[in-house]
Amino acid sequence: MSVLPIRVLGDPVLREETRLVDTFAPELQQLIDDMFETMTAAHGVGLAAPQVGRTERLTVMDVHGERFVLINPEIVEHEGTIKWEEGCLSIPELYGDVTRSARVVVEALDREGKTFQVVGTELLGVCLQHEIDHLHGKLFIDHLSFLKRQKLLAEWEDEKPKYPGLIRIVVAGEDEDEAHDDEKL
Repeated sequence: MSVLPIRVLGDPVLREETRLVDTFAPELQQLIDDMFETMTAAHGVGLAAPQVGRTERLTVMDVHGERFVLINPEIVEHEGTIKWEEGCLSIPELYGDVTRSARVVVEALDREGKTFQVVGTELLGVCLQHEIDHLHGKLFIDHLSFLKRQKLLAEWEDEKPKYPGLIRIVVAGEDEDEAHDDEKL
């Protein structure tokens, strides 16, 4: 396994629609493993393929110690609303309060290609919606009001120079003590 570079805001791949996965070859299994390692190294709870420069409709998550691989995920039910402060591994150090569905049911394929459903509320529900958004070229900042989005984008202009080539490099094992203090979607 290896830690992959994370694409940051401004990289066009983050705004692309992903393509459905129809082949479960060893390369896909390696990508899944690499994405888990990258997400863990970056202290995240979710990571979508576009965030590592890939166009497969794939996301991995680790919420409260429960790991998920979601291939071709789709929200099939949603209800209620919840406001949650979100961050993103592709927009480091910036956060915003996002209103999402309070409960979602997602249907997806697992790493072997078997269909399953997951019901999400609270952090799991928010993470599912956040990661599925990534697969459709949408970022959490797109859910903010115009003024809040403009403020965050202005703050990003100060952060962006830290990521030459719009790439964020994370290293496995760095800052292990902070692993759960700064989790991001």
